[in-house]
Amino acid sequence: MGSSEHPMTERQDPSGAAGGADPGALSGCVALVTGASSGIGAAAALALAREGCALALVARRTERLERLTGTIGERGGRAVALTADLGEAAQAPRVVEEAVGHYGRLDILLNNAGFGARGAAEDSDPEDWDRMVDLNLRAVLRMSHAALPHLLRAAHDGPRGVADLVTVSSVAGRVPRKDNSVYSATKHAVCSFSEALRQEVTGRQVRVGLVEPGMTATEMTRGGSQAGAAHGLPPEVWLRAEDIARVIAFMVTRPPHMAVNEIAVRPTAQER
Repeated sequence: MGSSEHPMTERQDPSGAAGGADPGALSGCVALVTGASSGIGAAAALALAREGCALALVARRTERLERLTGTIGERGGRAVALTADLGEAAQAPRVVEEAVGHYGRLDILLNNAGFGARGAAEDSDPEDWDRMVDLNLRAVLRMSHAALPHLLRAAHDGPRGVADLVTVSSVAGRVPRKDNSVYSATKHAVCSFSEALRQEVTGRQVRVGLVEPGMTATEMTRGGSQAGAAHGLPPEVWLRAEDIARVIAFMVTRPPHMAVNEIAVRPTAQER
């Protein structure tokens, strides 16, 4: 585990906002971001930090996380790095408890960690299927379960009067395509889980949101097996991670009476 600062005392503002500065819409809040070492997760962490949020950053690559915590610290924010492989069942409750132990609260969970491998079902490696189910679905379930008690407490006691649980899914969860069956299945399951969970907790001021990107330039799509999902769409018109980060920040900075539950965002040129 690495951190850009020393553990805070009870009296410290989790955001670390300097006196007299614009505190941001999320000043005093704490967000846990999974898959934070690159791509959408890293971009979202920076976007939330700009809004005054303190961050707990989770991913497998410690060095990348520590560089990001350093960047956030240099910009006046607060972040702690929590190394974990969320494909392992015990890691979700551990990182949630470490984040809450470090900051004393949790206001936002961003489920972003994921894995994709394309291929026709008959030619695919079932180990890739297991990895997709473990990261894209089971990790979302485990993280959400571990975070919910803290989110409910923050919604009840926190200054915003609301808490947020946001999951990055994919338009593949809405529009299945050949050679992408298991990835699409995991994302479809996340869509169903998010809507059912929303109905369970929205009356207690926990907003459940789903962000469904279309073709986005990340490590997973550039040069990897998921690049085939572009179906001829040239990379220069793909979305960027920062585009999705802005959508996430928009979702969690709405006033307490307003819940944006689902946003699909595609490149303008993407048809499906």
